[in-house]
Amino acid sequence: PALQERALAFLLSSLDEIAMFTVKNEVYAKFFALAPAGQDFFKQSTTRLHFIADKLVAMTLDMYRNPKKIVEDLSALGLRHVGYGIPTELFGPFVTACVQVVRSLTDDDAAEEAFRWSLGLIARICVRVVAEGSTIVM
Repeated sequence: PALQERALAFLLSSLDEIAMFTVKNEVYAKFFALAPAGQDFFKQSTTRLHFIADKLVAMTLDMYRNPKKIVEDLSALGLRHVGYGIPTELFGPFVTACVQVVRSLTDDDAAEEAFRWSLGLIARICVRVVAEGSTIVM
């Protein structure tokens, strides 16, 4: 995990503000193309969507640095998704969109794999919390 953390940290630190702005826009464009139903759940302003993307990118690196804290944070995040009524079927296309965008940014397979693994784990945790949380809430 230390190698993946370093590769991901290097990739993320190499992106300037303009590149990150482009990445955030591309993620949502690709996600909405893959899962048009996602537009019904992302009705926030562009500023809010960019905030969500920033938090997600930070979580991918924090998953390596402080996994226990991130898992706790993801439990709370998953329960918020229950409250918003987010279908778990949308997590997969969102991860796919994010990974496709990162793949277009780098030739570093280690960084891409580190991002993919971390984001995939984040999504699986959220899906599990949503599935278990919706049963409790309902």
